[in-house]
Amino acid sequence: MTWMMKLRKNNPSMQIFLWLYAILSVYPLVWMIFYSLKNNDEIFVTNPFGPPVHLRFENYVEAWSKYNVPSYFMNSLLVAVATVAGAILLAVMFSYAAARLRWRFSKIAHTYILVGMFIPIQVIMIPLAILVRDLNLANTYGALIIPYIAFNISFASMVFYGFFRSIPIEMEESACIDGASIYRTFFSIMLPIIKPALATMVIFIFLNSWNEFTMAVILITKESLKTLPLGLLFFQGQFTTDWGAMGAAMTIASLPTVLIYILFSEQVENALTVGSAVKG
Repeated sequence: MTWMMKLRKNNPSMQIFLWLYAILSVYPLVWMIFYSLKNNDEIFVTNPFGPPVHLRFENYVEAWSKYNVPSYFMNSLLVAVATVAGAILLAVMFSYAAARLRWRFSKIAHTYILVGMFIPIQVIMIPLAILVRDLNLANTYGALIIPYIAFNISFASMVFYGFFRSIPIEMEESACIDGASIYRTFFSIMLPIIKPALATMVIFIFLNSWNEFTMAVILITKESLKTLPLGLLFFQGQFTTDWGAMGAAMTIASLPTVLIYILFSEQVENALTVGSAVKG
């Protein structure tokens, strides 16, 4: 039982606070669903905050068919999945090498990777656009996937490095005595231990790449390659906007992130106690 569960059990006021916090956290999502089932009149005039009087599921049909949402959705999904796979693979291997292996300049390399956390995207947008152009990556999936991986490696490496450092060295020594190679030790012993950190980084990196807008709007101009954040711009017309259809599109865009969190939420909670569990 975690310290939060103990505190909630023994303190009724904490329970009330947590319930209020949960309601405040969930209400924006519920409001967005209500938003997606209304017309413009209900949204702005007659019923802006309450549930819809008439359920307008045609908003979802219109968003899905009229505004090319399936194409935007698949583009975002492809970019996000590739980013998660690439960033986690590179970060976890580098972190293991920096945290557990002895090699020259390991500390310098670790520091160099962490410096990337302090570089704002806005500072490098012009050099990045020029680099993408010179590498003939403009208007390709690689124009987004490669920079997304690069920007997520720093934070992921920091998290994995901390988890690897918390694991007792005796576990690797025991595996070595039993004849396990470094690769067997890494894949069979170390990775299962840091599974909560892996789940946490899957959610974090997926959200970052799924919702990213700044780089996408500069590096992607081809209609067939645009992601969902870019596609939502097409719902705003010059003179009028179908806000109900836009709400439906936003609900569709939020669905994968909610599902990812539901699937990995238990592992994320375990990440809070994995350190003490390993040491025990």
